[in-house]
Amino acid sequence: MSLGTSEGVVDRVRRSLPSGAKDIGVALVVPGLLLFSLFMIYPIAFLAYLSLTDVRSAGDVLSGDSSLVWFENYLQLVSDPAFWNSLGVTWLYVGVSLVLKLALTIGIATLLTHGRVAGKRYMRALVIVPMGFPPIFAISVWRAMFSPARFGPVNRFLSMYNDIVTGLTGVVNDVVFFVTINAPEFLLVTVPVNWTGSRWAAFSGYVATETWLAYPFMVIITVSALQDVPMELHDAAKVDGAGYLTRFRHVTLPAIRGPLVFASILTAATSFQNFLIPWVFNEGGPGRSNELLLVYGYREALTFDNYALSSAIMIVAIGFIGLFMWLAVRKTNLAEGV
Repeated sequence: MSLGTSEGVVDRVRRSLPSGAKDIGVALVVPGLLLFSLFMIYPIAFLAYLSLTDVRSAGDVLSGDSSLVWFENYLQLVSDPAFWNSLGVTWLYVGVSLVLKLALTIGIATLLTHGRVAGKRYMRALVIVPMGFPPIFAISVWRAMFSPARFGPVNRFLSMYNDIVTGLTGVVNDVVFFVTINAPEFLLVTVPVNWTGSRWAAFSGYVATETWLAYPFMVIITVSALQDVPMELHDAAKVDGAGYLTRFRHVTLPAIRGPLVFASILTAATSFQNFLIPWVFNEGGPGRSNELLLVYGYREALTFDNYALSSAIMIVAIGFIGLFMWLAVRKTNLAEGV
């Protein structure tokens, strides 16, 4: 198609636009804006409306049998200790899992890009294996790993660890035969650990599972960033006498900061919205002690038939995650130059 023909089509489209809308760029984004409004803005607006009513069940929503109570649900929310516990546990979960994911990601990505490591291609293929499993399957497997039974895999690992500590203590006793040393209590773990019936043990299981599910995505991005770090910078640092750790701190980390921050923000936002892990593990238990924010909202809607309060919880969750992402992007200058 000739250029002249294309310009003719553009002119005809411009002439067909409503008066005042002469910029065809505006017309091109209108379908996208309509779809975005339909699938994003309308559900959120409807959720906000429900949070201002006294609707109790799905039947009330469908029949429209509700009345406005304005901010009564929000006042009830802030006076509910379960809400503050849920909010605190959610942010703790996001923070701890993010620190673990960052440490694991940097370690694995550095290993996968090091010049002296053989078989990196196959190791990179293994790293992305967790992305191939459905999340519900991976979470169920991890729940089985954290079985509270004495012979659960993680409990067996801890028993082996206790045996190693006790064995090393016995070796010391054999060498220094004139004194008897018992294995230090603080180095031993009481086995079996009730991974689903103890609050912080269950929380540890959540964090381990979330780290397992999210680290491949971060590793892929970080490995790509590490491969783009100019070797000239490393060579110049070597000439100045910088050791490996100094080069890693002053050359490598600044070079991969942008992609690493980008991956961290996305995975932190995903962690904040996590529902499956606590639900499959022990439904946010024991009791309601480990309810993440979405589990809290889900239970209020479907267990206690309080859709209005649940809607208020979800609006608060949307507000927090939006504020977090805005602050994260703004403070890290991630959008600079875009």
